[in-house]
Amino acid sequence: MFRSRSSKEEKAPTDKVQVDLSKASRDPQAPKGRPTPKRAVAQSQRRNGAAAPSNRKEAMKRQREARRADLARQREALASGDERYLPARDKGPVRRFVRDFVDSRFCVAEFFLPLAVVILVLSMIRISNIQNIALLLWLGVIVMIVVDSIGLVIRLKKQLNERFPNEPKRGAVAYGLMRTLQMRRLRLPKPQVKRGERP
Repeated sequence: MFRSRSSKEEKAPTDKVQVDLSKASRDPQAPKGRPTPKRAVAQSQRRNGAAAPSNRKEAMKRQREARRADLARQREALASGDERYLPARDKGPVRRFVRDFVDSRFCVAEFFLPLAVVILVLSMIRISNIQNIALLLWLGVIVMIVVDSIGLVIRLKKQLNERFPNEPKRGAVAYGLMRTLQMRRLRLPKPQVKRGERP
């Protein structure tokens, strides 16, 4: 009985010593005793280790932070025009050309909001002649916007067919028309060309 206890006590310190030895720093020249993992395996282990949240609350927190970082990156890209982080609707050479084509020229539609405010103020004045003028201005602005937009669509389609014959162009013209309705200073992504400059 006493021997078995003493043998256990003798074995215990050796186990501790082995554990301590394994934790101790080894000589860099000495072999490590296991094969080096392949790069793909090492990266997947690193990813799994970083992406494994401890609970649901932690997972939600990480998702929120990742979403916030993505939105901040998109905001910066919209201001600078960096193609890598733009939203999907603004990406690609076709969309970039459409933006440059619209930004390089004057469009009647971009002045619609300021003109609408002026016409609205005129229409509130209780003088029949001024109200008639406001009504005629409304009609004139709408006609000018329609004519200008038709001209833009024809020219833009022609340019897109010449420059990007094999690229998908679905929705590009509508994207350009929507951009004309925004005032130049408020457009996102920010204009990268000056007025009159060829895209």
